[in-house]
Amino acid sequence: MTVEVDMGVVASFKAAFRGYPTGVAVIAAAGPDGPVGLTASSVASVSLAPPALSFSVMDSPSARLIVAADSFVVHLLGAAHEDLARQFAEPGGRRFTDDQPWTMLPTGEPLLHGVPAALRCTTLHRLPVGASTVVVAEVAAARIGPAGAALTYRERAFHAGR
Repeated sequence: MTVEVDMGVVASFKAAFRGYPTGVAVIAAAGPDGPVGLTASSVASVSLAPPALSFSVMDSPSARLIVAADSFVVHLLGAAHEDLARQFAEPGGRRFTDDQPWTMLPTGEPLLHGVPAALRCTTLHRLPVGASTVVVAEVAAARIGPAGAALTYRERAFHAGR
């Protein structure tokens, strides 16, 4: 099925969201060859009962493994984690190295240490939309870490803020 898209609307849409600040997260799952992860700026709270969140990812090797996983961890990042966000955002970037403190949870997912919050999730729904997939997941466990300034993404750059 081919969808006709007005390129003027696409350009305006991109400009609108480039200027819209969002939080930054690293989403991580266990892959067949070890842990996988990516940086996302699309995480949103969906429900309190059950506690649920959503995110969307575009097609990439890491995204395919995360979307296919039944469980994963959403790490909400703070301003101190800009380097971590960059490393997980770069194709082929460093992930799960010795200088990125992490362990495997007893349930099998990778957990990055020292982040403001880490939410272990189980997938409820996967919805393909164009070249992206929206994932809705129930939060099964939450770890709250040190508070601090937020890390946001706006105008194609990371920003430290309140």
